Amino acid sequence: MQPPSRRTLLALGLLTTLTACTGGSPGHVPAPAPDPDTPARLRAIAATDRLLGGYERLLAAPDAQGALLRPLRDETARHRAALLQGLPTAGPSPTGTPTEAVPTTAGLAALERRAAESHLADLAEVGPDLARLLASIAAARALHAAALGDPTPVTTPDDRDPTTPAATAAAVPALQGVLGAEHAAVYGYGVVGARLADERQRADARADHAAHQARRDAWQRLLAAATATPTPAAGGYRLPFPVTSPADAGRLAVHLETRLTTVYADLVATAPAPYRPQAATALRESAVRALRWGAPATAFPGLPG
Repeated sequence: MQPPSRRTLLALGLLTTLTACTGGSPGHVPAPAPDPDTPARLRAIAATDRLLGGYERLLAAPDAQGALLRPLRDETARHRAALLQGLPTAGPSPTGTPTEAVPTTAGLAALERRAAESHLADLAEVGPDLARLLASIAAARALHAAALGDPTPVTTPDDRDPTTPAATAAAVPALQGVLGAEHAAVYGYGVVGARLADERQRADARADHAAHQARRDAWQRLLAAATATPTPAAGGYRLPFPVTSPADAGRLAVHLETRLTTVYADLVATAPAPYRPQAATALRESAVRALRWGAPATAFPGLPG
């Protein structure tokens, strides 16, 4: 009896199965390639678990400030759930996880700040989606630290103008987009300041206007370094709603900063890695300003939903 031909094996659907097996061993299924983002996810989850342990420890104290701590704890739990989504299996519940002693809100605030900085340290090494998530969570951690009484700025590694020409050229479309958003913000803050009556708010508006001018100038420098012509500001911009009162002015400031958190979260994901630190810093700064102008708290600044 003649052995089956190649055509017969193909007809039976056997040849592909046999040749796909490593070393020709029937039934062998190659292991999936490891996800290079997994170590960074696990580090972020570990930092989140330390925070959750700290919140639970403080909430168990007789004099716990529950109205302050519970919303922050709940947002931290949402961060953990989002980080777990990139892993093949869910991690264990952090309940009962050993944690550093965090006897005060000041200690917990410092832990939030250190966790934010650890997330940002991984930005250059991870894929676009995880980079955007880490930048958003780091911004939320900075807001948590401020709510807990620690105004110390979060330090973003290498938050300087990138100088690699290839990276700069590749980033031109994304940089033109954020430059356009900053032009609109500079214009918008001119309207905000003109409609405010309270001097303290006017001072805040002037400071925020100057901050957006500085950020605009930074993107213009980077575009010029790439021999690209920065997109100029328009002669005027359509406002999202009429601004005729101080309340409208505050709403406009919230709108401008909230929109910029989305713009910068997207930049973290779309621009080359050398630009992620600057984008993450701008995301965090806009999230802080949005909250100060009255935006509702969010667990994921800059992310949809």
